[in-house]
Amino acid sequence: MHIYLVRHGMDEEGYRGGWSRRGLTEEGIAQSGRLGDYLRDHSETYGIRTLIASDLPRAAETARQIAQKTGLRCVYSQEWREMNNGDLAGMPNPKAEAKYPGLYFNALEMDSPYPGGETPAHFQERILRAFGELCDRIEKGEIEANVLLVTHGGVINILYYALKGQEWTNRAAFYPIDQTAVHTVTKTDEGWKITEENVLPYD
Repeated sequence: MHIYLVRHGMDEEGYRGGWSRRGLTEEGIAQSGRLGDYLRDHSETYGIRTLIASDLPRAAETARQIAQKTGLRCVYSQEWREMNNGDLAGMPNPKAEAKYPGLYFNALEMDSPYPGGETPAHFQERILRAFGELCDRIEKGEIEANVLLVTHGGVINILYYALKGQEWTNRAAFYPIDQTAVHTVTKTDEGWKITEENVLPYD
């Protein structure tokens, strides 16, 4: 049983991300389409039966491109969203710096929220709970494996730390997580483990 984690395609630069409602660039749409083509052409290798995605536009648009290419039906979910950065979501960087100088993800304390958003601790708790529930439902046969999960860099980074047994904070270094790269999580005798990291299969 596998879970394939995918970060969304390229989105617009110059804006704060998080719960931004901005979508993909033309290149991001093309990246997503190329991944969809590859997964369709290598369906026997991946054996994907379930497609799940964050409902934020940049992830949803990525999943939509994959769904169109592969014929999979996508389930969109709020629980796989990036960290909720509240008032800063989608704000142009100069405006954000003027209104909230020095306020960045790694500048927060673990229990300090973004204005109108969530804390890093809550973000971590939300993602680990969602991942635990997903693994449990796969193991029980409630969700058909293999699963392709289209989400965000921050989400995947938290899962890397958890699956490698490492402590995560919002100041921890990021693992390499490229746009539309695939990270494979496999059910083994020792539990769920990362077995392939940051593979861009269509290159």
